[in-house]
Amino acid sequence: LSDVPPIIPVMAAGVLGVVFVAALAIFFSIHEVKEGHVGVYWQGGALLPSITDAGYHWKLPYTTFRNVFVKMQTDKVTDIPCGTSGGVVLYFEKIEVVNRLRRAHVYKTIKNYTVDYDKTWIYDKIHHEINQFCSTHTLQEVYIDKFDQLDEALVSSLQAGCNNNAPGIEIIAVRVTKPVIPNSIRSNYEEMEREKTKLMVAQQTQLVTLKEEETIAKREVIEALKQKRVSEINGRKLIAEKQTEQKMSEIENKVFLDTQKALADAELYTAQKEAEANKKIFSPQYLKQQHIKSMVNSKIYVGDSIPSALLGGQKQEFSL
Repeated sequence: LSDVPPIIPVMAAGVLGVVFVAALAIFFSIHEVKEGHVGVYWQGGALLPSITDAGYHWKLPYTTFRNVFVKMQTDKVTDIPCGTSGGVVLYFEKIEVVNRLRRAHVYKTIKNYTVDYDKTWIYDKIHHEINQFCSTHTLQEVYIDKFDQLDEALVSSLQAGCNNNAPGIEIIAVRVTKPVIPNSIRSNYEEMEREKTKLMVAQQTQLVTLKEEETIAKREVIEALKQKRVSEINGRKLIAEKQTEQKMSEIENKVFLDTQKALADAELYTAQKEAEANKKIFSPQYLKQQHIKSMVNSKIYVGDSIPSALLGGQKQEFSL
């Protein structure tokens, strides 16, 4: 070892130092871009146009980098004072703004407004819009009448400002909590709400009563119509039965008359036939012949006077 020149250990130490420094630089140059973010880079304070996606990447040691979120996020703006047109000061405890930075506009948005772009176009803008809204409306309108319209109004105004100045920012939704008002005024509103609730209950009770009465009336009308239809059906049935009985009686009468007529015609026909037969049988010649036969075995009395006992007081002439 005594033969080794003194410069050799020095050179070896220098090489090891350089290797160590290079390894250390490489180690610290490797960085991670998280999921849902993109990586942006600066050199000497100037923003670089290169944008990286999630994963491991390498950069120069003198280059700085930041993760920038490009998914939906919720910014919470708190303690926002609000002065109404009537001079009453109230506070919005929290307003939540759901927004997103579009990846294609990351470079331009950060170059113009830094990575804290949402402070300019969301946090500060919310304060401005709330004060504009309150200054042109009364306490009644802010707290009651137009409160339900405030979230949509904020979405429209925020998006309009972003479209004109920072088009990469997308406003998705706004959630507004009820403002805090002075205790004395709040007690008045609470009393008013209680009275309004009583009125609504009374109105609903009246509506229920009216509906019940209408239901009863409709039920009675339906029952009356039902009875009317039943009566009409029974009446038509009774009329039909009477008409049927009348038709049956007419048929029976006609049958009876036809039968009597037939019997009378038969009797007339029989009498006529008997008369014709008798006319033919009891001809003058037949009667004369029968008379002669009856005289054959009879006694004949001759004289001017024939006892009335024999002839019944009548004088008859007989001729042979």
